[in-house]
Amino acid sequence: MTEQHMTDLPEPLPRGAVKTSRRFTRLIASRAFQRWAARFPFTRRMVRSEGEAMFDLVAGFCHSQLLQAFVRLKMPQLLLKQEMSAAAISEEIDVPLDRLQVLLAGCTALGLIKRRRAGRYALTTRGAALAGVPGLSGMIDHHEILYLDLADPVAFFRGHVETELAEFWPYVFGAKGATDPRTVAQYSQLMADSLVLVAEDTLDAIGFGSAHRVMDVGGGTGAFLTAIGLAYPDLSLTLFDLPAVVPAARDRFEAAGIQNRTEIIPGSFRDEGLPDGADLISLVRVLYDHSDETVADLLRSVYEALPPGGRVVISEPMTGGVVPHRAGDAYFALYCMAMRTGRARSAVEISDLLRGAGFADVKAPSTRRPFITSVVTGVRLD
Repeated sequence: MTEQHMTDLPEPLPRGAVKTSRRFTRLIASRAFQRWAARFPFTRRMVRSEGEAMFDLVAGFCHSQLLQAFVRLKMPQLLLKQEMSAAAISEEIDVPLDRLQVLLAGCTALGLIKRRRAGRYALTTRGAALAGVPGLSGMIDHHEILYLDLADPVAFFRGHVETELAEFWPYVFGAKGATDPRTVAQYSQLMADSLVLVAEDTLDAIGFGSAHRVMDVGGGTGAFLTAIGLAYPDLSLTLFDLPAVVPAARDRFEAAGIQNRTEIIPGSFRDEGLPDGADLISLVRVLYDHSDETVADLLRSVYEALPPGGRVVISEPMTGGVVPHRAGDAYFALYCMAMRTGRARSAVEISDLLRGAGFADVKAPSTRRPFITSVVTGVRLD
């Protein structure tokens, strides 16, 4: 996506086209038209397709609960080891056979498992991917909290729900939230696991070879910085995050063999400036945790910490802006709202924030899997 394309907005429809569109919408909503279209050969397939899509929306919550049960009962790991009969699965996971049959049929319908002719169940490619994607099972497992926050969606969108999701993420409210070792460990493990794919896609989209020192701000236990360090053996590395993550980050860097070129600086970007010395600063899944005001302050601090020619790399899930998409607008936007402190932004919004902080040459290179992460970069020219 070029900078020019990012700033383009769709042209408003002519008045006549708007009226035609409204008439067509009312026609589609007509029950008589729906009955006719379901019988007419040229529209029958479209009606069926739209009907199935509508039913998927209606049944979406049940689908997510099937998925969560599949994960929490550790069925992906079980079937990854071997194919099993329903009776064997029932005994292994302690679910009554008659109720398990419903779960198995539902997971089959969702494409997670398949039933062999011999009656044994096996993972499909989708189910196997679920078992192998780092952090995905943990993310699905903790969705129980998000579901509770969304139990009354009208109250949620009206702002009448005191959401619980923020309590799961100890750093959302700054250093004061990162005090309980058990909570910090749970958070850090999930973040580190899920960062594997983010790191892969970011490194595919952005070259770090021209940098001398990379500083990852808010980098947790160093999963992203470790991926950079392994991909670029000559880079010097700095991790800047809260003191609570230091021990785990030190262990990670030592396990990866990059401790001799890695510096850990404890601190909070909300309470102090950023250290100098890096010519590339990365912000990975940081901005969407914070308000526009906090993000603007952070980006100014990043700008001041970089030398002329230094780059900033922002990598996180983003919304589609004027063209909403499911991952950003129908999932991450709600997730961020439930966390109470930040919001999901489009590449255009992040680009505008970068320019407001003084950055130039702002770009949004495409990534392999935008539902995993998107990337925006900027350069300090002066």
